[in-house]
Amino acid sequence: MDDIEIPQYFICPISLQIMKDPVTAITGITYDRESIEHWVFQEENNLCPVTKQPLPRDSDLTPNHTLRRLIQSWCTQNALDRIPTPKPPLNKVHVLNLIRDLWLPKLQLKTLRKLEIFAVEHERNRKCMVEAGLVKAMWLFVISCHKRGETMGLEEALSIMCLVRGPSSETKLLLSENEQILDSLTWVLGRDIDNHYTVKNHAMLVLKGIIGKASSNVLEKLKPEFFERIVGVLREGISQQGINAALQIMLDACLLRRNRIMMIESGAVFELIELELGSPEKKTSELILGILFHLCSCADGRAQFLSHSASVALITKRLLTVSPAADDRALLIISIICKFSGTPLVIQEMLKVGTFAKLCMVLQGDCATYLKDKAKEILREHSNVWKNSPCIEVRTFSQYLKQVL
Repeated sequence: MDDIEIPQYFICPISLQIMKDPVTAITGITYDRESIEHWVFQEENNLCPVTKQPLPRDSDLTPNHTLRRLIQSWCTQNALDRIPTPKPPLNKVHVLNLIRDLWLPKLQLKTLRKLEIFAVEHERNRKCMVEAGLVKAMWLFVISCHKRGETMGLEEALSIMCLVRGPSSETKLLLSENEQILDSLTWVLGRDIDNHYTVKNHAMLVLKGIIGKASSNVLEKLKPEFFERIVGVLREGISQQGINAALQIMLDACLLRRNRIMMIESGAVFELIELELGSPEKKTSELILGILFHLCSCADGRAQFLSHSASVALITKRLLTVSPAADDRALLIISIICKFSGTPLVIQEMLKVGTFAKLCMVLQGDCATYLKDKAKEILREHSNVWKNSPCIEVRTFSQYLKQVL
C-alpha cells in the first residue's frame, strides 16, 4: 500500500488514516467518526481541528455516504485486502436485548462486559443507553447484588454507571422511588472484594453524582453507617479522583446539621486533618477546608479539631498559600475557633505557630475586603492577650493595633 497514492480527501484530518465512517461536522469538514467523536467527547475540545470554528458537543455529525462508497470502491480497484466499513451503530433495540440478558445468570457477566465496552467507545453509545433505560437497570442490578450479598459483576456495573449518567430529573425520581439505592452503595463501600480499590473508587464517583442531585429529603435520611464507610475509605486510600468525590459528598451533606454531627462522630475531623497533612492538590485542600469549616460550627467538631496536635498549625500554614477559596475557609475556621473556643491555651498556641503573623499578612496582602475585616476582628478580639506576649515585638503589634482599633 506504500506504493499506492491515496487521494487526500480519503484521509481523516485527525488520524491521517483512510476513513472508515466519514462524517461531516457543522463546520463543513469531513472526519472519520471515531476520530472526531474522540476529539469532542473524550478530549473535550470545542473547536473544529481544521477551521478552529466552534464545534458544540451536541452538534450533528452527518454521515457522508457518497464519500464512503468512493473509498470502498477505490479500495476494491486497488486490490486492498481490507475495505473500510463503518461499525454498525448501537441502537435502542440492541441495548434493550442486553438489559434482558442482564438478568440471565449465565449471561450476566458477559453482558455487563459488553455494555462496558459500548459505554467506553463514544458518547453516541452512552446517549443510546440512557434512552433505552440502562441507568435504572444498573441501579436495580446493584440493589439485587446487595440483597443477595453477591459481588460478581459489581465492578463492571459501577464502571458503566460512572460512564452512563441520566438527567438530574431521572436520578431524583429513582432516589425518591427506591431508598435502597444509598443502602446498596453503602454496602459496596464496606465490602472487601476483588479489585476493591477500583470498585470503591467507582462507588464514590457514582455517589457524588447522586448526592449532588439529591433533595433535602434524601439528605435527611442518610445514616451514620454511610459516613462511617466514607471516612473509612478515606482512611484506606483510593485514587485522587475518588478522594475528591468522597470529599464533595461530605461537603454536600454538610448542609444539614444532623449530617455534620454524624460525620464528627465517625471521626471525620481527625481523618480530614491527616489527609490535609499530606499536602494534597489545591482542589482537595479547598474541599477539606470547606468541610472542616462546617464541622467546626459544632462544639464537638471544634473539640475534635483542637484535640489534633497539628490542627492549628496546619490551618495557619494553609492561609495565603493555596487559593482565595482556601483562604476564605481557613480564616473562617480560625475565626470560629477564636470566638467559641479561644481559651488562653489556644490563643497562645496560635502565637507559637504564627497565626498572628499570618493575620497581619492578610491585612498587608491583596486579599478581599471581607477577609481583611475578619482578620481585624480576630486581632481586635484578642489584642489584650497578644500584646502582652513575648512572642511579638511591641513595635510590630502597635503598628497593627492602629489598623484594627
